[in-house]
Amino acid sequence: MHNTLKIAVDFDGTIVKDAYPKIGKPVIFAFDTLKRFQEKGHRLILWTYRSGKALDDAVSFCESNGVKFYAVNKSFPEEILDPKLSRKIDADVFIDDRNIGGMKSWGEIYQEITGDSKVKATPPKKKNWFKF
Repeated sequence: MHNTLKIAVDFDGTIVKDAYPKIGKPVIFAFDTLKRFQEKGHRLILWTYRSGKALDDAVSFCESNGVKFYAVNKSFPEEILDPKLSRKIDADVFIDDRNIGGMKSWGEIYQEITGDSKVKATPPKKKNWFKF
């Protein structure tokens, strides 16, 4: 895919393991994949239920892991939210753990969005040290 996309990404259960209102551990390959999307020019929007301090904590956590979002719970940074209008984000792609069929691995997500089949879709399997 040659065009840049606006990619809306959920936080809890998607970028990190769900531990709301705390910050869970990062989901494997989430930050690596998000950084690769940014390197390719895609705009990332954090699209989450979080607000207030919980939202600030999530944004800070992502920044400390190398991901700074184009916008947070908005379609673009300058957007002023009007409570009379829909909060639906204007994005080309939505990545959320509550998708029908469940959350794909970040490798599969990357492959589907970019068409790059060289990236592994799943983490390497652990060796089985015990044989039965």
